[in-house]
Amino acid sequence: MSNSIYLDNNATTRVAPEVIEAMLPYLRDLYGNPSSMHTFGGQLHRKVEDARAQVASLINANPEEIIFTSCGTEGDNTALMSSVESQPRKKHVITTRVEHPAVLNFCHHLGRKGFRVTYIPVDSQGHLDLDALTKAVDDDTAAVSVMYANNETGVVFPVEGIGEMLRQRGVVFHTDAVQAAGKIPLDVTKLPVDLLTLSGHKIHAPKGVGALYVRKGTRFSPYIIGGHQEKGRRAGTENVASIIGLGKAAELAAKQLRNEAPFLISLRDRLENALLKTCPDVRINGDRTTRLPNTTNLSFEYVEGEAILLRLNEFNVCASSGSACTSGSLEPSHVLRAMGVPFTAVHGSIRFSLSRYNTEEEIDRVIEIMPPVIRELRSLSPFGRDKMSRLP
Repeated sequence: MSNSIYLDNNATTRVAPEVIEAMLPYLRDLYGNPSSMHTFGGQLHRKVEDARAQVASLINANPEEIIFTSCGTEGDNTALMSSVESQPRKKHVITTRVEHPAVLNFCHHLGRKGFRVTYIPVDSQGHLDLDALTKAVDDDTAAVSVMYANNETGVVFPVEGIGEMLRQRGVVFHTDAVQAAGKIPLDVTKLPVDLLTLSGHKIHAPKGVGALYVRKGTRFSPYIIGGHQEKGRRAGTENVASIIGLGKAAELAAKQLRNEAPFLISLRDRLENALLKTCPDVRINGDRTTRLPNTTNLSFEYVEGEAILLRLNEFNVCASSGSACTSGSLEPSHVLRAMGVPFTAVHGSIRFSLSRYNTEEEIDRVIEIMPPVIRELRSLSPFGRDKMSRLP
C-alpha cells in the first residue's frame, strides 16, 4: 500500500529505485547464463564480478572472499556446516540464546546429530556474557557463531573483542551481520572474523540474494554441491539480476552510511522519547547506547503485542513483534525471554525499525496514533483495567 507507514525494515526493506533500475536490463534483455561460452552469456560474468566487488567494498573485503547465496539463512547454514565439516574431529559449537532462527535452529539440528552445543546467555540489557563465552571454548570447539547486531533489539555485540579471543584460541568465528551491514561500518580488515553473513533484502536489494564472506585461508566446505559456480564454493546458476541489485544496494549503502545513521537516530529517538512520555508503563528493551541506529524495541505492559499490531495495521502502520521468521508462533520472543523481560511486558513488545525512506511526518503520525491505541487495548484487558484504575 502506497500510503503505508512502513516501520518494519528489519524484516525486509523497500527495493531502492536505483537498484530496480540497475536490475531491469538483466530481467529484460541480458538474460544469458553467465557460465556460457558464448559472448551473450559470457558478458554477464563480468557484471557478476563487478557486483562482487561492490559487495566486498561495503565490508572492505577482497572480492574473491565473497560468495553469493540465496539469503541470510543459507549463508548462516553454510558457515556453520562448513566449519564443522572442515574439522570432523571437533564436536562442539557455541552460539548465543538470542540468535536469529537461521543460526539457532541449525545449532539445534547439530545437537540432534550428536554435537555438543553451548548457548551463551545475555543480561537484562541484551549484552552477552563474555565470561561465559570465554569459559565455554575448549579444544573440541569447532566454531563460534555470534550475531553482530540483534534483529529484535538492535543491540550490537562486541564482535571485535570476541574475535580476538577466538583467534588466540584458534577457533573459527562466524558472525551473522545481516542486520548490521549497511547500518553501521563493517571492516573485515579490522574484524577478526572468519565468516560473515549478509542479506540483500535488508539493505534495499531484492529478496532471494545474499552473500557470505569467507576470509582467505579459512577452510571451506561447500553446502550446495553441483556445478562449478562461485569457484566451486556454491553450486547453482547465478541469480544474475538480483546479484546486480545486491551490488548496487551495497554501493548505495556505503555512500550513504555516514549521513544515514544520524538521520535514523534522530527519527528513532523522536519516536521513543514521545512514547515514553505519552504511554504509561512502557519500557525500552535492550541497551539504548550500543545498538543499531534504526531499531527500537518497546514493551507496553498489560497489553498483547499482536493486538497492538492489528490496531496499527488499521491505520496502515507496519511494525512487528519480533523476528519475521518467527511471527507465525504464539510463543513470546526468545530474545526478550533470554533478557528476563517481565511477563507483563514480554507479550506486549513491539519493534519499530526504520529506513532512509521514513520521514518525520510519518514518525509524528505514529506518535499521535499510539497513545489512544494503548489506552483502548488496556481498557479491554483485566490487567490493564486494574492498572489504569490505580493511576493518578
